Amino acid sequence: MAATSAPLAKTVLRPSANAVGIALLLVLAYGIVPLVGTSYLYEAILTPFLALSLAALGLNLLTGYAGQLSLGSSAFMALGAYAAFNLSLRLPFLPLPVTIVLAGLVAATAGLAAGLPALRLRGFYLAVSTLAVQFFVGWVLNRFAWISNDSPSGVISAPPLVIAGLSFEDARGRYLFSLTVVALLTFLAWRLVTSPTGRSFVAVRDNETAARVIGVKVARTKLLAFALSSFVVGVAGVLWAFAYLRTVEPAGFNLDRSFQILFIVIIGGLGTLRGAFLGAGLIVVLPLLLSRFGAAVLGDGFDSGTLEMCQRIALGTLIVAFLIREPAGLAALLDRAVRCLRRAD
Repeated sequence: MAATSAPLAKTVLRPSANAVGIALLLVLAYGIVPLVGTSYLYEAILTPFLALSLAALGLNLLTGYAGQLSLGSSAFMALGAYAAFNLSLRLPFLPLPVTIVLAGLVAATAGLAAGLPALRLRGFYLAVSTLAVQFFVGWVLNRFAWISNDSPSGVISAPPLVIAGLSFEDARGRYLFSLTVVALLTFLAWRLVTSPTGRSFVAVRDNETAARVIGVKVARTKLLAFALSSFVVGVAGVLWAFAYLRTVEPAGFNLDRSFQILFIVIIGGLGTLRGAFLGAGLIVVLPLLLSRFGAAVLGDGFDSGTLEMCQRIALGTLIVAFLIREPAGLAALLDRAVRCLRRAD
């Protein structure tokens, strides 16, 4: 009996490769990066990377797991950012975490309303309905000046990032603040997709008729997917406005931002949480690489307009290449590389 129980105990106590990898990433993000990072690294790379990763994570819950296409992600980011601004302005006694949660709930409520057409529409027609939400939110933010505290241009400035007397105003503090929010919501998203609710999402995505047959409440599942996705995207909008830009305007949450988040999901990989981070990393680093390469090749002739054009060309080429060669995105390429390394060992 003892001879058979010892190998079993060893197997149970052995940590998985995923757990070890996540632990190493957390040690790197919380322990090493704050010691060696520079302001440029925090402000130009890491903080926008975290905000975009969270937005893509929220969209992936809706599109990758539940199969509901949305082109209004930027609108829900804007709702989260402006809701958090108004809550902090008009209810200054609220702690910052409560403000962020309430802002996410405002975005979730709007997402719930935006998901109502999903009960009747699918595919391209559903995408068009979410596109209407994008334009409607932009109109509301520009039409009602009180939302931006009567700012003529609709520009809002972030309130101080202070939690329990601790200030996160410097570049490193804003990075750690964003990292903590993203890590927490990523963990909750992982618990969601591995729960019966997450399996209901996948069932609706794969075949709605079969999902109904096995007892899944399709309408409830779709609306829940829209609400949860919008909550996460709304919190990402708070990070984008409060931790990254520090001041935003309605034009900063335009249709291009929605497409950017969708491209992150496509490049990173639909239906996988790590795909949001892989795709966001590529989207954030790509302009920097193009800028350095273009400056080295063309010199002063490589201006901001040329950079933007090259970025669009490169991004479009990558999307077409991934859709043709690897529809599962960077996450599938990473899995394939890990399998090759294991076989080599």
